Amino acid sequence: MMSLDDLETPIVLVDLDRVEANLQRAQDYADAHKLPLRPHIKTHKLPRFAKRQIELGAVGITCQKLGEAEVMADAGITDIFLPYNIIGASKLARLKALHERIAISVTADSSYVVDGLARTFTDPNHKLRVLVECDTGMGRCGVQTPWAAVELAQQIAAAPGLHFAGLMTYPAAGKVAENEEFLEKAKAALEAQGLAPDVISNGGTPDLWHAHDVGAASEHRPGTYIYLDRFQVAKGVGTLDDCALTVLATVVSRPTENRAIIDAGSKALTSDTLGMDGFGYIVGYPDARIVGLSEEHGTIDLSGSDKKPAIGERLRIIPNHACVVSNLFDNVTLISGDEVVETVPVAARGRVD
Repeated sequence: MMSLDDLETPIVLVDLDRVEANLQRAQDYADAHKLPLRPHIKTHKLPRFAKRQIELGAVGITCQKLGEAEVMADAGITDIFLPYNIIGASKLARLKALHERIAISVTADSSYVVDGLARTFTDPNHKLRVLVECDTGMGRCGVQTPWAAVELAQQIAAAPGLHFAGLMTYPAAGKVAENEEFLEKAKAALEAQGLAPDVISNGGTPDLWHAHDVGAASEHRPGTYIYLDRFQVAKGVGTLDDCALTVLATVVSRPTENRAIIDAGSKALTSDTLGMDGFGYIVGYPDARIVGLSEEHGTIDLSGSDKKPAIGERLRIIPNHACVVSNLFDNVTLISGDEVVETVPVAARGRVD
């Protein structure tokens, strides 16, 4: 069997044993709290892992873009949530084609989006499920008040080919109480209008272990939990030893005593810092800092590290944000311990449409 020493770098390694442990831990938590999971596949983009998540008990999956959903549908997954405003005739046509094949639901946060959906989906016998996206503190998409959620829900319910399915949010990390307050108010306001939501979909990995504290939610959509990363470790979701995805890189230069250069730059490691110092954690060199990324080079500051890697040495790097790294590579290499199991294509990579 091939070993890590046989691999060319830079390359993404995914530890299957850690993946399985992360998936099982989250599913056990969800089962204990009777909170269905609908995992987001944007982190791994691999049908094999999406299917494994469903095998373990997930009610379906979440995809961020139509292209991702099409890949997953082609792989045989039949229950997909697409929490994104679908705008434009060509994309609406693609959504309609998916709707004919599988159970798919979407979100909207404005009358403009609902109008487009209503023009496209007109069959009262095969309605498209539409959730209202709510901004519960993230400051991205979403209606701004519970009362605005009610108004949009009424517009959805009035369209012959649409079904108002509920509420969706992607909350800001650490704002569990604010999220719960918004959703409870919106739920009560909807029920008062005879529009009880089928689903209230909450999301995110940073507050995964507090998902049960959002009592209004009827499902949770974690994504990064499958791999974890340096940011999720900082948020307390897991430990460095739980991180399943690493970038294997080689030291190609040591120009000075306190500077090392690796063959993994911005094309291999995300430039996201997410408020942290540096661009990743180097396994075995906790005091070394990745301080700069150009396209093909990563610069490591060794001034605070007693240990200093040699030219030719291979380093395992836990990225700040695993989801971005998945999208940078055509393939990932699955490993168990130090043994290579298989190299697989990242099927939904680059599907930003």
